[in-house]
Formats: sequence, structure tokens, C-alpha cells
Amino acid sequence: MMKGMRIILISGLSGSGKTTAIKALEDIGFYCVDNLPTLLLHKFLELCEQPDGKISKVAVVKDVREEVFYPGAFQARTAVPIERGEREVEAGPAGPVNDPQRILQALKKEGYPVEILFLEASDAVLMRRFSETRREHPLAVGGSIRDGLRIERQRLQFLRDMARQVIDTSILSVHQLKEKVQQYALEGKTSNQMTVNLLSFGYSFGIPFEADLLMDVRFLPNPYFVEELKRYKGDDPRVSEYVLQWDETKEFLRHVEDMIRFLIPLYQKEMKTHLTIAVGCTGGRHRSVVIVNRLADMLRNDPAVKEIFLSVQHRDMEKG
Repeated sequence: MMKGMRIILISGLSGSGKTTAIKALEDIGFYCVDNLPTLLLHKFLELCEQPDGKISKVAVVKDVREEVFYPGAFQARTAVPIERGEREVEAGPAGPVNDPQRILQALKKEGYPVEILFLEASDAVLMRRFSETRREHPLAVGGSIRDGLRIERQRLQFLRDMARQVIDTSILSVHQLKEKVQQYALEGKTSNQMTVNLLSFGYSFGIPFEADLLMDVRFLPNPYFVEELKRYKGDDPRVSEYVLQWDETKEFLRHVEDMIRFLIPLYQKEMKTHLTIAVGCTGGRHRSVVIVNRLADMLRNDPAVKEIFLSVQHRDMEKG
């Protein structure tokens, strides 16, 4: 019998954007776990099914980092026939009990609707990303990123073959990838579920044309003029603490949160499917980011706000 839970397993090449993908799903209400060993996946899903729990949407990242800690998980396997999508795949010959392919097949047979979202990019793009971040590829042989990518592609090929959706992130920005992942996850949502998009921006780069509600927070004290804070962004706890400490910030948030709680049920009653709330400061790096993150926390945790998908975007945080 098919379980009544949405389960998205995110996999793909190192540097292809899995961290962005898992954060995008978290923003729309998924319970997310990064790099959960395949051996623990069945037990994790059983816990999510507890009758007193409220977890109905789960996202898990699985990538080649698992081999570092569980080398047997990627032992050589005999090829088995694979079919794309959610159709059951044929079981192969007996193999190690920690073979990820066989574990995923067993979960599907038990009725867990595991769907795989696979991310990839060209070698040139991935090598550039590793070079820019100065990270080491987990499978780099003698420091060679190219060799690490080659091995990784081979070892993750079975997941790519099983994937319901493959996304090439080579030419996608972080925001474009986030939007693409959320669009995939929101397929088939019921008509009474509204997507609320919280968007921070900088007036220096123009007002977002998609905004339904527009809020200007340039009246708040600006961390840019505090020497020890100006180089940090609004998602840094030091910047957040500075912006949120002021009486005018606290009063502003009280009014805005009350307004949003008042408006969302009314928009839902009118069958509005998307609501974009844009918050702007001068450059889009500090104050607007802090306020959007605080509003997102409110919407995630307020039981009075129901039946919404939440998306959070910081349009200009990386600029300037």
C-alpha cells in the first residue's frame, strides 16, 4: 500500500547545488535532512510516519560523501534494468545489504513513494565552482578534481537513471535553481494552497515587478554604517541582532505580522494562488534580508497561518 507521504531524495554531483535545493524545499514546508546515510533512510521514514507526528513532506540529500564514511555502500554492483519515474524497478542479484540501489528498491516495494531529484552540471562549471570556493572534491584522486568528478559520475549513474527529474544547473543562478526546485515540488498542489513568496531587494537595483505588497525598511538603522558589520550580510547573526534590537524595528514587525496574518486568509478566500511580499532597503544586503528572514520564521511557526507554501528569496544580497 502506498504511504501517504511526499518523499524527495535529492542527489547529484558535488557542487551541482544540492544545498540550495534542500533549502528551497525547506522554505516550502518540507522536513529536510542533509546527507542521511542510506542505511538509516528506512528507519528515518518510519519515525516520520508516527501517528502523533505532523510530517507529510520529507526531503533527504544523498550524495557521494556517504562513501567516505560507509565505503561498502558503493561496492561494485551487477547492472540491473532501471526504469525512470515512479514505476517500480526490477530487483537485481543479491548484493551487499547496504547497497543504496537495493535499499531504494525495497523502500518502493514497501510503498514509500521515493522520488529522486538529480542535479548535475558540466565538468567545466563544476571545476570552476570548486576552484572559486577552494573546496576539495570528496573523491579527488591526488588532488585532481577532474578525476574525482569522473569517478563520482560513474558511482551516481544508477541514481541518475532512477531519477524522476534531472536538472542541469550549469547556467542557473542560485535563485533560478531555487525556483526550479520549488516548481518541481509544487506540482499537483491543491487549489486551496497559496504560495507566499518573501522577497528582499535593494532599491538601488530597482523595485521587483512581481511584488504584490511592497515595504520600505530604509528608515531602520543601517548596519552598513557600522564598520564591524558592513562587510557581513543580513543572514549573519551579528547583523540580524543589530537590526532587530531597535524599538522601531520591533514595532514595525508587530504591525507587519498582524497585517500579514489578517491578509492571507482573505487572499485565500479569493482563491489567490501567489502572493509576493517584497521588502526593500538601500542595497538589499542587510536590513531587508533580516526582516524577510524574521517574517519567514513567523509564517513557518504561526498556527494561525495555514495551507501555504513559503518561498524565501534574497534577490540582491550577493550584490554590491
